[in-house]
Amino acid sequence: MNKMEPSPVAVTSTVAASDIALKSKTALLDAVEDVTYGSIAGIVGKYIEYPFDTVKVRLQSQPDHLPLRYTGPLDCFRQSLKSDGIAGLYRGISAPLVGAAAETSSLFLFESVGREALYTAGLASREKDLSLTALYFTGGFSGFFASFVLTPIELVKCKIQAPAHAEGRAASAMSPAAVIQNIFRHDGLKGFWHGQLGTLIREAGGSAAWFGAKETVTKFFYRMNAKSATSASERDAILAKSLPLWQQACAGASAGVSYNFLFFPADTIKSRMQTMPVGGTEVKRTFWNEGVALWRQHGLKGLYRGCGITCLRSAPSSAFIFIVYDGLKRNFPMH
Repeated sequence: MNKMEPSPVAVTSTVAASDIALKSKTALLDAVEDVTYGSIAGIVGKYIEYPFDTVKVRLQSQPDHLPLRYTGPLDCFRQSLKSDGIAGLYRGISAPLVGAAAETSSLFLFESVGREALYTAGLASREKDLSLTALYFTGGFSGFFASFVLTPIELVKCKIQAPAHAEGRAASAMSPAAVIQNIFRHDGLKGFWHGQLGTLIREAGGSAAWFGAKETVTKFFYRMNAKSATSASERDAILAKSLPLWQQACAGASAGVSYNFLFFPADTIKSRMQTMPVGGTEVKRTFWNEGVALWRQHGLKGLYRGCGITCLRSAPSSAFIFIVYDGLKRNFPMH
């Protein structure tokens, strides 16, 4: 071999290093895409759903020892508009906007990490679409890890949305900074993860349903559309195109309803725990104790209080989130 020629080992090592560098760059750009486009989609969705979410939290956090303040979602809307106007339904949205960006971006980011875990473990192939079982798994994987990001954000949000139950002070006195300071002063850093179990159950199970339902409906529409093809090339062309906008919206809406309905009791218990007074004399109840107390007082109906309004707002919100996210990923790829 000519001394000036690189050895096969050196060439192989250089190619391997190049491949690793390329894969690392691609993975980094994928993560940036997930965070950036997920944040944008989450903010859009939050503006749509926030008034409904405020009503949901106020319905969920009504105390057991007093007569119900609201007879239902419409009555809660009416009373809220009468006392505070439309601005009252958007009170404290600055923190939830940050939370929505963090929530949606972390869900998409961790879902991608879940996919990579399956590829690395040899349980799925990059050359083939993931099965629905795998997609439900990556959704649950995403929700599990995202819950640790979301609990502190939702704690602050709940205390702003239901201030009369949380702090026993006038609603106008509440602000994100004041809530954060109060939590830290009384409970320290760990206080921000009060209600973590409820968030984890809701996110792990709900995110599996969120991603899984969206992909299930998406695959259904692709199969339905492909039936109209008269040739293999026409079928491939249909499968390569994006779904019509209304079908994308249906898939996203089904994801939102599935996410919220299936694990709504966990969210109800979590909201009640997170709207308890900070620094009060009352001993904080555990997730289990809070659930048992609610069941004894109001039964299954109490666990699903506010579910209707939540599913109503989650359908358009999730539809917009997936349409915006998928559209940005498809039309503005970073690699």
